[in-house]
Amino acid sequence: MDLQLKPRVARRAKISSVGTYVPPKVLTNADLERMVDTNNNWIVERTGIRERHIADPGTPTSVLATAAARECLQRRGADPSEIGCIVVGTVTPDMLFPATACLVQNNLGAHNTWGFDLSAACSAFTYSLQVGAKLVESGAHDKVLVIGADTMSSITDYTDRSTCILFGDGAGCVLLEPCEDGEVGLVDFWHEIDGSGGDSLCMPAGGSLHPTSVQTVESKMHYIKQDGSTVYKFAVRKMQEATERMLERNGIGVGDVKLLVPHQANLRIIEATAERLGMKPEQVLINIDRYGNTVGATIPLGMGTAVEEGRLQKGDLVLLASVGAGFTVGATLLRWEF
Repeated sequence: MDLQLKPRVARRAKISSVGTYVPPKVLTNADLERMVDTNNNWIVERTGIRERHIADPGTPTSVLATAAARECLQRRGADPSEIGCIVVGTVTPDMLFPATACLVQNNLGAHNTWGFDLSAACSAFTYSLQVGAKLVESGAHDKVLVIGADTMSSITDYTDRSTCILFGDGAGCVLLEPCEDGEVGLVDFWHEIDGSGGDSLCMPAGGSLHPTSVQTVESKMHYIKQDGSTVYKFAVRKMQEATERMLERNGIGVGDVKLLVPHQANLRIIEATAERLGMKPEQVLINIDRYGNTVGATIPLGMGTAVEEGRLQKGDLVLLASVGAGFTVGATLLRWEF
């Protein structure tokens, strides 16, 4: 018997809703002064961070991700049963397996979906966003949840003053749906990886290279390690290159961009990138002062902040940009459609 296959029509994807969540507990710079040899002025001058949210011990990433997803669905008035796929960008999964997406699915009661985790560190959300967009554009699904969530406190050494001042916990989620007539949605993206910088930002143990052992635990190899200078130089250069590529490839000027939502790793990286691009301060979303670096969650948290502050209107042109461990680089150009 001949199968009558219906061809899938290419279509555009848009962000139709946003949800965010951060744990209620706040870790301030004053708190860190009592934990390690540091001080508020030093932290603010070098990072721009004043406080960060920290999950209670034993709180997994799936809890944060589920809370952000629920807010996202509620804002849209969508039911979990409508979700076709769940993509979770994270480097702090609840477990190596099952995927955190499976746990979020169960928490939501999304019984008609599938999903998976994506590991790209601080670029996890931008990468996951494109994967989700392609599932919508192909016609495979009408609703896809894309979540960026990390519980960085679970892999942070709070005796290491070079890293413990940087990271916070949080989650952000967007709902992707097909564009309606006259809408543009996600326009373009640029991603790349450079594994030669992998040792500059990593968690050395816990994988097949250095399986967990008494020695790896005693050597603190299950905490994040970073070569700050190398990461800074790479991040500034690549954030600029990726965003410029988006503008040039689409014939768009810097003045046409309503808002740049960059990964919130360090205020100096964000400001250096904006200066090189020639962007005005009002064109750049900054919330690192209150959340710190939440890794995969920073960009959706940034979009949530923009919505709360009324900085985005339907039709605005938005740029997302990220650089993360790997090294990973990601940039997305989109029209805001809600």
